Amino acid sequence: MTIPRQFNNVVYRHPTQVNGKKSNIIDHMSILETKLRNEIVRTARQIAQNGLSRSSDGNLSARLSENRILITPAGAYKAWLQPDQIVQIDLDGNLCSRLSSNQPSSEYLMHLAVYRHRPDVKAVIHAHPPLAVALTLIGQPFPSDLVPEGLTALGDVPTVPYARPGTAQMGEQLLPYLANHDVLLLDHHGSLTVGKTLEEALIKLERLEAIAQLWMLARKVGELLPLPEIERAALRGSLSAS
Repeated sequence: MTIPRQFNNVVYRHPTQVNGKKSNIIDHMSILETKLRNEIVRTARQIAQNGLSRSSDGNLSARLSENRILITPAGAYKAWLQPDQIVQIDLDGNLCSRLSSNQPSSEYLMHLAVYRHRPDVKAVIHAHPPLAVALTLIGQPFPSDLVPEGLTALGDVPTVPYARPGTAQMGEQLLPYLANHDVLLLDHHGSLTVGKTLEEALIKLERLEAIAQLWMLARKVGELLPLPEIERAALRGSLSAS
């Protein structure tokens, strides 16, 4: 009798006999899909813990294959997210598989726009970082040039014009910016960070909020003194060369 053991929150079964030959059987999902589901859960919980999104706000996704992604479900409380809640869809928005009755995030069209136009992107995080979003409420451009890591890690961060959440317009509004930017602010709404991994997209999100916090703290105590122009140019050059 084969004894199942837990493998990253799904049941993994040891090699068993199929037609006289050994075969590894993994219930419900492949090893890669299992890994990505767990990474999405860990990242979502980290975002919630750090206050970068509240309650069910925001959504995350990861590329499973050339034409399929895994995405957080609609209305999920991110701090309690579980791997079996994650939904698999293709780049046309068709539901491919799911382990529960969940529907994909209502903002899945925004994620699909990124994956269609950026084949290099493997992960997308849409969050609601409060201080960074606050800058959009007062029409303040994001101050990437406040500190070196703003320019080297984030580059210029444009603000995408407002689009109603959950509409196709959200994805359409991104198109002029996607080719040259990995970090975007969404006017009166949130942020979008992309990367080759969820960790990379999360690091960009955390830096985005940290720089917004620095800007607000500095404004409270005195006049902002930006980096010298020659240094800003050199830092931008190092980003484009990387």
